[in-house]
Amino acid sequence: MSRAPMGGGAGGIPPGLHLVAVPIGAARDITLRALDLLAGADVLAAEDTRTLRHLMEIHGVALNGRPLVAYHDHNEAEALPRLMGFLRAGKSVAYAPEAGTPLVSDPGYGLARAAAAEGLPVVAAPGASAVLTALAVSGLPSDRFLFAGFPPSGAGDRTRFIAELAPLRATLILYESPRRLGRLLVELAAGLGPERQAAVCRELTKRFEEVTRGSLSELAEIYAAADPKGEIVLVIDRGAEIQADEATLEDMLRAAMTTLSVKDAAAEVAAKTGSSKRSLYQMALNLTKS
Repeated sequence: MSRAPMGGGAGGIPPGLHLVAVPIGAARDITLRALDLLAGADVLAAEDTRTLRHLMEIHGVALNGRPLVAYHDHNEAEALPRLMGFLRAGKSVAYAPEAGTPLVSDPGYGLARAAAAEGLPVVAAPGASAVLTALAVSGLPSDRFLFAGFPPSGAGDRTRFIAELAPLRATLILYESPRRLGRLLVELAAGLGPERQAAVCRELTKRFEEVTRGSLSELAEIYAAADPKGEIVLVIDRGAEIQADEATLEDMLRAAMTTLSVKDAAAEVAAKTGSSKRSLYQMALNLTKS
């Protein structure tokens, strides 16, 4: 077991990796602790250094010649060893994502994992989060929720992704790009049920913040021709578990097989009903023969 050096850096910040949450829109949503860390850490790391520099300028935090290291998906091989070198030397490293809480759909995960694996201190300074902000304003149940990130881009992968979410008795939270939102809503209406309630949360905490609520079918119609801009968070109500007899299962399989393979249709119906995927696959095969 490795032990990190004790003490504080030049700015009074203890050694280790400090994961700093930053605003998702409104610059004043930053915390006092985040400002202390950005002002006092020996080294700064950021998913987008330009965004962090701008945020620091807004709040009057000077870089003062300290290293500012870009760390993102495209330069991890070069940046990770450099940042780990600072941490092993007992430096305090403050990492900030482009927006929101670090490690939530954010490349900082690799850095935090590497530091934790070596027993180096990893500390979080909590703050703004698009996930929790969207959940709060959606008007949907918040006692149990699942953040599922970005849906896959491939049609088949996305169908399976939605089928896996269908039986979950939790409010679902997804990220999606504006240009794919309309298509996703159509697929969610088909996979989760058209009457399932949801909220499209756009540009949270920013000037043009907007929350549009309705059923998945209503939202799919709204955004079929719309061209939304900005960051999108989609919140979807939990569904009611389907109690299906054999005739209902056969009807669901027939409907699913109009657009899906036998295997994928069985997986989708199994996800919606909790029935055995193997028995549904056999039932689907029998239906194709008959």
